[in-house]
Amino acid sequence: MKDENIVHSAAMRRPACVGRAAVFAAALLTGAASSSGVQAQSATDHWLGTWAAPPQGVWGTDFPVPWNVPRNLWNQTVRQVAHVSLGGSRVRVIFSNEFGTAPLVIGAAHIARAGEGAAIESGTDHALTFGGAPSVTIPPGAPAISDPVDLDVSALGSVAVSLFLPGVTPVSTAHWEGVQTAYISDTGDHTADTTIKPQATMKARVFLSGILVAAPQEAGAVATFGDSITDGANSTPDANHRWPDMLAARLQNNGHRQVAVLNEGISGQRVLSDRMGLNALASFDREILSWPHVRTVVFMMGINDIGWPESPLAPNDHPVSVPDLIAGYKQLIAEAHLHGIRILGATLTPFNNAFEGKPFEGYYTFSKEAKREAVNQFIRSPDSGFDGVVDFDAVVRDPADPTRIKAAFDSGDHLHPNDAGYAAMADAVDLGMLTGQQ
Repeated sequence: MKDENIVHSAAMRRPACVGRAAVFAAALLTGAASSSGVQAQSATDHWLGTWAAPPQGVWGTDFPVPWNVPRNLWNQTVRQVAHVSLGGSRVRVIFSNEFGTAPLVIGAAHIARAGEGAAIESGTDHALTFGGAPSVTIPPGAPAISDPVDLDVSALGSVAVSLFLPGVTPVSTAHWEGVQTAYISDTGDHTADTTIKPQATMKARVFLSGILVAAPQEAGAVATFGDSITDGANSTPDANHRWPDMLAARLQNNGHRQVAVLNEGISGQRVLSDRMGLNALASFDREILSWPHVRTVVFMMGINDIGWPESPLAPNDHPVSVPDLIAGYKQLIAEAHLHGIRILGATLTPFNNAFEGKPFEGYYTFSKEAKREAVNQFIRSPDSGFDGVVDFDAVVRDPADPTRIKAAFDSGDHLHPNDAGYAAMADAVDLGMLTGQQ
C-alpha cells in the first residue's frame, strides 16, 4: 500500500495508575545509581523502551473467553522470547506484579540473545540483578526494573528472558495474546541453561512487561495503543507479523534507525469499559506515560466498545453511543497533548459478519456498523484533535463491500486481518507523520 491511504489532519484516570507511572519513572531514574559502579555509570544513559507487553489481570470464569494461562507456577522456570525494535549494547528488563494480590518472588532472572525454540545463543547469557541482588520480591501492583547489563542486541533481534519462580506463584499478571511460544520447565532453576526441555508451552507472557535499551540521546519511541488488531491476534505465532512489528522493520529499513516501537495492544481492550484489560482512559498512564521518551502514539481502539454489548461477550452491557466514544477519544487526545505527545487516530477496520457461525456471533449488526462509520467520520475530521490520521479502514476494506475486510486480508473470523493484512497496514503508515517530519 502507498501513502495515499493516509488522511492527514491538522481526565479520567485511576489514582493507582498515576502512582504506578510515578513509581516506574522514579525507579528508572534512581535504580541506575544503586550499589555497583557499572550501575552508577548508567545514570547518564538515555533509556528507551524497545519492547512491551502490557499486563492484564486474570478474568473470571463467568467470561466466555478462556484464560489459557497456567493458574499457578511452582519451582519452575519460564523462558520468554521478545522481538525488540531498537537495538543497543546495554539492556534492562521490566517485570510486573500489576494485578497481584501478594508479593511476587522472582528467585533468579537471566537475559540472552534468543536461539531456536527454547534455546539461547551460547556465550550471551547474563544474570539480571535488582539493586545488586540476584532475586527480587515485587509488591502487589508494582513493577521491578533490573539493573543494566552489557548485552549487544541488534535492531529487530530477539532476546530470551528466563525467570525462576521458587514458590507457589499464582499467575495473576500476564499478557494474554502473546502470539509467541513461551517455555515452562519442569522443577528447578533453569535460567542459565542453554536450552530448556519444556514441560509445557503457552502463547502468553507472564510477569514480563518490558525491555529497555540504552540509546542515543536523539532516539525516541512510537507507541501503538490498541486492541487485538494491534496485539496481532490471528497472525502467525513466532513470526513477528503483528503490524507494529512490521512497522518497526519499515522504520529501521527507511532511515529511522533511532525510533523504537512499543506495542501497547491488549486483546479485548475498550476505551470506556474494563474486562480483558483496563479501559483506555484508566490505562493510558501505565501503558503510555510510564515509558520514557514516547513522542508519538498511534491509537486504534473502539471496535470492542461497539461490538461487545448485546453479544455473548457482554450480553448485559448497554450499547455504547457514538458521542460517548468520541468523548473518550477527546480525553485521550487531551492527555497526550498535556504531556507533549503527538497522537494519531487510526480508523476502525471493517467487521461485517465478525464471528459468523461461531460462539461470539452477534458481535456485528447493521446498527453497530453505522456506529463504526460515524466514529471513522470523526477520526477523519480535521476538527477531531488528532495530530494525523492513519486510515486502516481504507487499507483493508473490500472495495466491492466496504463493510467487509478484503478476502485476501481476512484471517477467517471477518474481524482480524491475516499476516498479509497486517503487512498492508504497516506499509500504509506515513513514516514522516510518525516522526514529526511533516
